[in-house]
Amino acid sequence: MIDLTTNPYYLTKDEIDYVYQQVNQMTVDEKIGQLFFVIGQDENTVNLDEFIDKYKPGGMMFRPGPAKDIKRQIKQIQSRSKYPLFFAANLESGGNGIVNEGTWLGMPMQMAATDNTDAAFQLGSIAGYEANQVGCNMSFAPIVDIDNNFRNPITNTRTFGSDPKRVLRMAQAQRKGLEENQVIPVIKHFPGDGVDERDQHLLSSINSLSADDWSNTYGHIYKTFIDKGISTVMIGHIYQPAWERKLQTGIKDQDLRPASASKLLINGLLRQELGFNGLAMTDATAMVGYNVILSREELLPATINAGVDMILFNKNIDEDYKAITTAVKTGVVSLERLDEAVTRILATKVSQKVLTTDGELGITIPETLTLKTNEYQAITERIAKQSVTLVKDRDHLLPISPAKTPRVRLIVLGDSDDGGFKEGGKVTDLFKEELKKVGFDVSLYQMDFHEMFEEGVADLKEKFDLAFYVANVETASNQTTTRLDWIHLMAANAPWFAKAIPTVFVSTANPYHLFDVPYLSTYINAYTGTPANIKAIIRKMTGQENFEGISPVDPTCGDFNAAL
Repeated sequence: MIDLTTNPYYLTKDEIDYVYQQVNQMTVDEKIGQLFFVIGQDENTVNLDEFIDKYKPGGMMFRPGPAKDIKRQIKQIQSRSKYPLFFAANLESGGNGIVNEGTWLGMPMQMAATDNTDAAFQLGSIAGYEANQVGCNMSFAPIVDIDNNFRNPITNTRTFGSDPKRVLRMAQAQRKGLEENQVIPVIKHFPGDGVDERDQHLLSSINSLSADDWSNTYGHIYKTFIDKGISTVMIGHIYQPAWERKLQTGIKDQDLRPASASKLLINGLLRQELGFNGLAMTDATAMVGYNVILSREELLPATINAGVDMILFNKNIDEDYKAITTAVKTGVVSLERLDEAVTRILATKVSQKVLTTDGELGITIPETLTLKTNEYQAITERIAKQSVTLVKDRDHLLPISPAKTPRVRLIVLGDSDDGGFKEGGKVTDLFKEELKKVGFDVSLYQMDFHEMFEEGVADLKEKFDLAFYVANVETASNQTTTRLDWIHLMAANAPWFAKAIPTVFVSTANPYHLFDVPYLSTYINAYTGTPANIKAIIRKMTGQENFEGISPVDPTCGDFNAAL
């Protein structure tokens, strides 16, 4: 039996009685419904009442939309459901994770670059406030992964960097900001991403640290959060072979499992070794990295039996419900295990004030939508000022000025919407506008075959005085590499002339681009392509204010050329 009097629940006798009373009187279909954390439904394509009546889900996750629409749909769903739902969003970089009008504060690594936990607190607080305004009560954040491998296409700026101590400090501050706004933080992705260089969206990745090294880094972070009462952990499709081998001596390689289907890693490592008594949910089960473990019909019950309580998303929702229903009917998933999972779900809802002992929604959804746009914009600008990082200026090209280099050629890489769930927008026009404001004559690079094959340095000097490169190459799901991608014909837009013409490079989305241009003299990281960051970059590059940011990772990627 789960101890609901202790961490992370701390329920009263009346609350415990209510939880068990509900579990005992629920139908099997109602219990199975609670296991599923479904994708947010659009009222324009789905009858929300019919959906809730049929599937009875325990949670729902929305992608960003207009605030008034998100709020209306959440209120309707909550009023229709017998048990209020967890409503979650990826609140990783601000309230823009749930509503279009929300604040895009910046990626976690940008917060870390301030070296001030207040920035991470504001990230949680602002996102939490804006989520609360529309009835979103759960955040799939903080991310407590460690960016150990610069080639990892997923962690990158979504993390607080490569230092476990900084990751822990920042993530704790973000958690506090969320909780102060009645939003439940969910830490992810257990057992920890950032070691492998591959993407769980495409395969099951591997955390290859030794058991001791894992315990001293990722394990310490999770243990600290657990001891401090974190209610919910998201489980990744990530192997941790060292700990499975430690917990089961002689286990065969073919019997190793990613955490989302591993009883050793969930019931063994997370629950017994680390002492986690709370709610465990999977990462998105639509990912290839989940579906290649076993057949989905086998895998979903195996996930529940491994100690996971909630399944995030579906491939085909009817097939998934049938798989669990069949598993319960045949005893593959025992009624005892089903009740255990549902108990944790309801107990978490009660302890987090999502559900009252009267069976009502415990968190009030404000009647009036109030977004603190001006106040939050000021905070965004302050964080931008504190975070933009000068990595190097070897040849002292800074500050730049129209007096020294009046004609600027602006070359922007990666300014597209291609692929993945990207955070950012386009930055080309913003950089062009800000450079013009301070007096530069700005021209955008356009591929020119004559220039490509026939022109030399002298010809280029007739056209521009300063080459200003911007990389808005974001990391995103299903993009295995996030390297600089030059025009494929002769890398025509690459800075081959950098030893002869002043050349500066700014990254707005990935701190590791110096790896591809180690020969450049001046390099700046801004971590997020927000308008506030772009304005701060230009102010700093033109000498109007100092660079304050401190790199949370090694931007040279260990390359001695890059460090020169």
